[in-house]
Amino acid sequence: MKFYSDFPIRRIRQIFIDLIATAVIVLGAWLGLTIGAAIGALAEVGRLINTAGKGFKGAMTDAANALSGIPLVGDAVRVPFDAASGTGGMLETAGTSTTNFITTVSVIIGSLVTGTVIWAVLLVWVRKRVDFIKNATAVNRISKLEEGQDILALRGLVHGSKKELAAVGKHPVQAWRDADPDVIRKLSALELRYAGVKPRRVVGRITA
Repeated sequence: MKFYSDFPIRRIRQIFIDLIATAVIVLGAWLGLTIGAAIGALAEVGRLINTAGKGFKGAMTDAANALSGIPLVGDAVRVPFDAASGTGGMLETAGTSTTNFITTVSVIIGSLVTGTVIWAVLLVWVRKRVDFIKNATAVNRISKLEEGQDILALRGLVHGSKKELAAVGKHPVQAWRDADPDVIRKLSALELRYAGVKPRRVVGRITA
């Protein structure tokens, strides 16, 4: 498989883009983790509420238990403290729920940020790299076939721009049909250049 162009300038550009894409992916992962951690830090609020609720609940329960020992009025006196203890329990539960919610949100948002950056890079970068690798590999293999130059010339007709084909000859399609060796050589070279493969000698014909 051919991963990079045989032409130095294009190869350097491809390597540079690969490095940039890799750096962006790493940056996206770091950004997602950082944002997730920043949001996750807010979970401390929930933990504080939980701790305060637990402490308040414990204090009210202890007070209710202590007052319940007063003869005759003990049970009546502890009622408001039991109610306050219940409120403390609600605060404790609310703190736990808040902590869990913020932690979940931090994970989701961090993952979304990371995933979005990576998906965007892969969508643009990987598609182009895969297309190049497939085309360059195919052209490289075709160039080694006995009739490789003729096939490359046909592909050159497909991929060549109007200006490039005009530079090949006045009627490149007809010339290819007539097996004009000069036109076929030029069309073949055009396809090789398009695929990032340096011209080479092939069986029966010469591409450069």
